[in-house]
Amino acid sequence: MITPAQCRAARALLDWSQQHLADASKIGNATIRNFEGGKSAPQHATLDVLRRALEAAGVEFINGTGVKLR
Repeated sequence: MITPAQCRAARALLDWSQQHLADASKIGNATIRNFEGGKSAPQHATLDVLRRALEAAGVEFINGTGVKLR
């Protein structure tokens, strides 16, 4: 599970737009925008796909609270 803040931070580390993450994960841009904005809570499967896309690009999730580049 990732948080909206982790998702935003991970994108910032990669210098990715929401659209870039949407393309990389095959998740709709509106889903990402609403998740990061705290307007919705996607299903666990959706969050897993987002996490895997970010990890494949070099992001490491730390202790459920932070992110860093590998």
